[in-house]
This record gives sequence, structure tokens and C-alpha cells, in this order.
Amino acid sequence: MSRYSPAEIQRALGEGLLSFPVTHFKQDLSFDEAGYRKHLGHLASFPAAGLFAAGGTGEFFSLTPEEVGRVVRVAADEAAGAVPIIAPAGQGTAQAVGFARDAEAAGADAVLLFPPYLTEAGQDGLAAHVRAVCEATSLGVIVYHRSNAQYSVDTVERLAEECPNLVGFKDGVGDIEFMTRLYATLGERLLYIGGLPTAETFALPYIQLGVTTYSSAIFNFVPEFALAFYDAVRAGDRDEVYRKLREFVLPYLDIRNAGKGYAVSIVKAGMTAVGRTAGPVRPPLTDLRADELAALADLIETSGS
Repeated sequence: MSRYSPAEIQRALGEGLLSFPVTHFKQDLSFDEAGYRKHLGHLASFPAAGLFAAGGTGEFFSLTPEEVGRVVRVAADEAAGAVPIIAPAGQGTAQAVGFARDAEAAGADAVLLFPPYLTEAGQDGLAAHVRAVCEATSLGVIVYHRSNAQYSVDTVERLAEECPNLVGFKDGVGDIEFMTRLYATLGERLLYIGGLPTAETFALPYIQLGVTTYSSAIFNFVPEFALAFYDAVRAGDRDEVYRKLREFVLPYLDIRNAGKGYAVSIVKAGMTAVGRTAGPVRPPLTDLRADELAALADLIETSGS
């Protein structure tokens, strides 16, 4: 059972930096539970406000439903109340409902609802999708606004009225006017989370739109840097934010942008570069080339990240 009511988890997640732990795999691509547990223990020693188990950076899309359940259970067990665990739900509505129910049974503290698999849908269909998941669990639910699940302000407003446990809105689109309208309409009713890859790039302007936190993938391998960056954003220290962007984040993006799917692959490469390997990514993703990994390792070393 979660330690948090929906209102409590909304407040807790808004108080600091969030992150998506990578999911550890062995060389045969099976789940490396021991490695994953060790990594979660390491991350939990830093003051993160919440961890998204088996999320986007955790390769949710390449895990079987059984593996998702196992990863979430391991995360909830390893965190042992030290940090909130947000579990994924996604694919079709029936599958998403199953994931949400399993997340609650596993001891997760909230659910992140990913876009439905492949198919496009109108606003009424998306609303029904979210409503079904919210009704399936007592956990707080965060919707992920991206890809084929782009919600209108009216739809989000309606869902916020109908679903008391809808607690958050994670933006992966980057439409400034939309976010302005959403926050102007709903204010503090929801927690607003930055979900564009790489979130640090957008963190400073987004804080003016009510987006008080974001999910940091680089927290996996440079947690001190990620936390210092977040603190500079929250303090409104523009000079420090842009210094860190120039010295690490923007060069990091240059490497990330060299290949499709590298938004995930580069995070596992970062783990390797700092001596905390999480194994390979699963197909259809591909690992960074040797020269790209070397460039990333050099960037981490020279920037002091």
C-alpha cells in the first residue's frame, strides 16, 4: 500500500527533482535484478523527489508486462519508503488498467500513464483512456502529454474535475502557448512536470509556466550535477544555468542527437562511462558506437560533471 494519498504524492513529487532510473540488463538482455537494486540504492542516497521505475528511460516499451511488474516490485522494495516510486501504465486501455492495478499491488506510490500504443484517438477517446486508469486505482495518476496522446486544455480540465486522483501532467510536446493556457486554467490543481528530452534544456523557461520539476535522465550517472542544475533553475540563477548548459548539457545533446533512440541509449552509455554499467539497451534501440561513448566519457571528465 502506498504511503501517500493522491494529494500527498502531488505535493511530494513537486518538491524536488525527479528521475527515470535505467533498467539493468545482462549481456543476454535478461533483467539484472542485483545491478538494478544496487543502482536504486545509489540513487536513493541523493535527495530526489521521486523515481519512475520502468519508465521511458527504463525501457518500458521493451519490457514484458511480467518484467514491468517485477521491476516495479524490486523498486518499491529497494526504495523502502526512502523515495516515492512511480510505476508505468500504457499500451491499450485494458493493458493500462492492468498495469495500474498491478502497480498498486506492488507498492508503488503513483502511476505515470504513457500514450496508448500506436493508435491515434480523439479527445473523447483519450479522456476515456485516462478515466479508466484513474478509476482502476487509488494511486495518484500523472498523464504523459506527448506523441499520440496530446490532450486539449478542455479535456484536461474535464478530467481534473472527474478524477480526484489525477494529480499530474507531464509535458513532452513543448507547446508554450498550450502550457500557458493549461496553467492559467487549472493553476495548482495539478503538478506540472517537464518531460521533454533532455529536460534540463527547457527547465529554466518552463518554470515560468508552472512546471516546477522535471524528470532528469542524467541523474542516473551524474546525480550531483543534475541536482545542482535543478537548484540553479529553482533559484532563478540564469548565469549558472547557462554555464552548465554550455559546459555539459548542450555538448551532451550533440552526442545524443547523433542517432535515433539515443535519448535512452546515451544514459546507459553514461552509466558505463562513470563505471556503473547497466548493460546494453534492448532492441529496437542500439547502443552508442565506441567513438561516441569515448566522446561522452571525455565530456563527463572535462566538464567535471
